[in-house]
Amino acid sequence: MSRGRSAADVLIVSLGSTAGLRAADEDLAASLRRAGASVRVAAAVPPGAVRTLPLTDLLWARAARAAALDAIREEAPGAVIYSTTTAALLWPLRGAIRFDAPAAGNRPGRHGLWQRPLERRRLREAPLLLPLSAGGLQETGLGATEREHALIVPLPVEPSGEAPVVRDVAAITYAGNPVKKGLASVLAAWRRARPAAGEGAELIVAGASAAELRAAGIDLDAHEGVRDVGRLAREEYRALVRRARVFVTAPSREDYGQAQLEALADGCLLATTPALGPYAALPIARRLAPELVAEDLGAALRSALSHPDPLGYAARAREELAPLRTAAVDELVAGELLPRLTGSGAARPTLTA
Repeated sequence: MSRGRSAADVLIVSLGSTAGLRAADEDLAASLRRAGASVRVAAAVPPGAVRTLPLTDLLWARAARAAALDAIREEAPGAVIYSTTTAALLWPLRGAIRFDAPAAGNRPGRHGLWQRPLERRRLREAPLLLPLSAGGLQETGLGATEREHALIVPLPVEPSGEAPVVRDVAAITYAGNPVKKGLASVLAAWRRARPAAGEGAELIVAGASAAELRAAGIDLDAHEGVRDVGRLAREEYRALVRRARVFVTAPSREDYGQAQLEALADGCLLATTPALGPYAALPIARRLAPELVAEDLGAALRSALSHPDPLGYAARAREELAPLRTAAVDELVAGELLPRLTGSGAARPTLTA
């Protein structure tokens, strides 16, 4: 090891464009530290908002490059992990790439004109790929030989606390980006399924500000039995999830779906549409109760609200999530990720132009 250290110095270049990405980077850094690595996180400074995805990605890629350069010039790392393919597009130093989904999957057509070809190049140049799921790796379009330098490292999922004896919230949805999360479809499903929820039942909408809802053309006051709680601290949000019987969602596309996995960990039934993308919770939900995964979300939600054995569902969900628990992810990080980082040549001594 360089400089006589007992473990590798790992630099995580954090795009951090969402709260979920920031939390994921913090979780990975903590896991690497528990494995004995010295870890630094270089966070990109958020650029200003612009109107198009290509320009948005360019500004974030430049911000990630600047953060990486500052950290590398301060102290050369033994290995670099770029969090998201966007963070790696303009990398100053070759490194591992961690991603939920590539631009090849979530930047179709004109939205990814310059990102997709450069991303393909970076994915082939990277000494190590760290997709969160098998679906994310598949979307890269890499061949079998190219996939050999990949290691799937999921996000850890833990219950957030003790569930109450009585769950007093009928359903909850996370709508941080109401259009992408299909909030309009969720509201339509709730309107149909509400009679099955019982008198006074509520659907809680979390994660979206009033301004975001207005921009999406959604007026929650027009829907009975719907309560908007807006943006909440993580602990407050998870406390509400523990009280809910059902987590309901209708994303147009799901790049990973950590909120759904967390809801399963907290004992909710999951009613969802079969969204496109590397939706990690989808195969689990289908194994647990296929009738709760349907294009007809109203029917799925009714079935969830009247499920005959929610405790049994929750127990089987805990079994399904065992490979995603913190201890299991820590074992993977210590046993496979850190050795591959230290032996991958993930850092080079010369910066690119």
